[in-house]
Amino acid sequence: MEFIFESEDLEDYLLELDVVNYSNRIIKEKIEELFNSTQTEVEKAKIAFEFVSDEISHSWDIQGEKVTCHASDVLKYKQGICYAKSNLLAALLRSQGIPTGFCYQRLMLFDTPEKGYLVHAINAVYLKSHKKWIRLDARGNKTGVNAQFSIDEEKLAFPINKELGEKDYSVIFIKPNPKIIAVLKKHTDVLEMYKHYLPESI
Repeated sequence: MEFIFESEDLEDYLLELDVVNYSNRIIKEKIEELFNSTQTEVEKAKIAFEFVSDEISHSWDIQGEKVTCHASDVLKYKQGICYAKSNLLAALLRSQGIPTGFCYQRLMLFDTPEKGYLVHAINAVYLKSHKKWIRLDARGNKTGVNAQFSIDEEKLAFPINKELGEKDYSVIFIKPNPKIIAVLKKHTDVLEMYKHYLPESI
């Protein structure tokens, strides 16, 4: 897949943002726990990905109640949908000087087009040692979903079925999509939000 970059300056993909708040105390404590100076960037990227994927629950999977958005809240409550989890992964990696952006897919919300579509968030990570961007999906695995940290071959959560209206967006964004953040900040019932109010396109 040919990526389109919102910025050619890698420094832009290290910015601290309102929702990617890696200076927050709870984030800094987790950073000290996860990372050390002997680790390579690849090791750090894999550790961060596996932490967000495996240790932070996807709110729909656990039928949670809490809507999280800021990376610090995702960590505090240990849950979030894909939008929130991508904010946390970006916060952890950007704190380590690893450029991290936001990418999106348009997927069927459930199992048929008639049930609607949603925008799904993943991350793009630049590995300087490999001189390449890789996409990672930290939404969390379950039966039928097996996303993995992989450098050479993408192993995302969901295959794209173009014939059924699904698509990959090729842009690597600096910031999360504003429509997505607005939805997270507007709602308090995560299950109701997930079923009825997620954006269908960016």
